[in-house]
Amino acid sequence: MGRAERAVGELSKVRAGWRPERLREQREAHGLTLEGAGERLREVARAAGVTVPAANFQTLWQHEQGEVYPGPHYRRAYCLLYRATEPELGFRHRLPGEKTQIPFTPNDAATAEAHNGSHVLAVERALLQIKPGTEDADSGKLHQRILDAWKRRHTGGDPNRPTLVLVGGYAGSGKSEFARFLSQLTGWPVLDKDPLTRPLVERLLTALGSDPNDRHTQLYREQVRPVEYQCLLEAVYANVDCAISTVVTAPFIAELTDQRWMQRLVNRCEARGVSVSPIWIQCDVETTHEYMGFRSAARDSWKLQNWDDYAATIDADLRPAVPHLVVDNRLGAAISLTDQVRQVFGTVF
Repeated sequence: MGRAERAVGELSKVRAGWRPERLREQREAHGLTLEGAGERLREVARAAGVTVPAANFQTLWQHEQGEVYPGPHYRRAYCLLYRATEPELGFRHRLPGEKTQIPFTPNDAATAEAHNGSHVLAVERALLQIKPGTEDADSGKLHQRILDAWKRRHTGGDPNRPTLVLVGGYAGSGKSEFARFLSQLTGWPVLDKDPLTRPLVERLLTALGSDPNDRHTQLYREQVRPVEYQCLLEAVYANVDCAISTVVTAPFIAELTDQRWMQRLVNRCEARGVSVSPIWIQCDVETTHEYMGFRSAARDSWKLQNWDDYAATIDADLRPAVPHLVVDNRLGAAISLTDQVRQVFGTVF
């Protein structure tokens, strides 16, 4: 068992709502042995394009016995395999208002040919995660634009003007995963800060005599971060100038809380006939810590090694200073639901 799994195991006893016996009940109800369940977990994760767990029978047995709490990639695979949500599988309590019972349609050729009302309903249910974060934010407009873009991929025609969607939030909150979900629905390109700027940032930090994975020192904040975001915005503006709807994701902690910065962005976009829709991903500190640990990104090393210091900088009540929408991803609830929607469509929208 690796260090990450051991760390999760140490936290397992305080997991509110965890009912490990439900995994065994589900496995037996599906007529699977531990070895068979492991094989199927790998298959469904691979088909869905998510992280594939090792899923050996010893680890699955530890999950069912309550000795080790499943990490996020295991939980996603379990939910996909058993076609259920995390609360239904006993991983945690249900959040207030969280949808748990998701209707599924068979993934066969006959149903693939006809995207009927149940498919539209599944997408609409997932989009309801995007809620107004301020009274003057209109989530309905963005919901409709995403739906229209999805329908356009099959029927043609889009009555709406192009849209720039800014997905922001703290590191490890689930920004990239949610941005990819929107892209899969709409066909809009995703500009993700980390893969887009990481090579430049690492080379620049090294040239300045710092650690290439530095994301916390004054040198990074003052000399590197501004260049990093400038590169991201230049890529954004290239799409805006072509009136291309785009999903861009980065923490945007300083930017979304700066009214003047946001106004400059809105003015630039409006001049090209492009609307701006900021989305804030809300996540709890514990889930953020877990996500960081399992994605094993070098840029997170300092945060994980100095977690108490880093966690003290996270303001759970922080919100953009402009009209915005919010996605509640506490305990991974939003990402879990997007996985369920992908499965409704057999991972193909």
